Amino acid sequence: MRRLMIAAAALAAMATPALASTLTEVTTHGIILTVADMDIPVTYTPDGKFTAMDGAVTGTWKIDGDKLCTTSSVDPNETCVAYPKDKKSGDTFTVESPAGSAQIKIR
Repeated sequence: MRRLMIAAAALAAMATPALASTLTEVTTHGIILTVADMDIPVTYTPDGKFTAMDGAVTGTWKIDGDKLCTTSSVDPNETCVAYPKDKKSGDTFTVESPAGSAQIKIR
């Protein structure tokens, strides 16, 4: 349960992109979020929802300027995190959030 909570907090905080091209890539292709040596596939749908951890975590997303803001079934508080500019499918980078840092790979 603790891993689930950590992963969900990270998802809420990390599932966030920065500029339109990065945000579009993230929400279109999905990501692999790596936190504490755990790879978590995250899938976004056009209706503003996401799933992670094989459906154990669900939530909503929206783009706010250079950020993707999320809420989840584990943490209903909205969290927004900025992503770097101009990333595309296949790129890997690190993002920072209130929950700490995480590695993101755009699928």
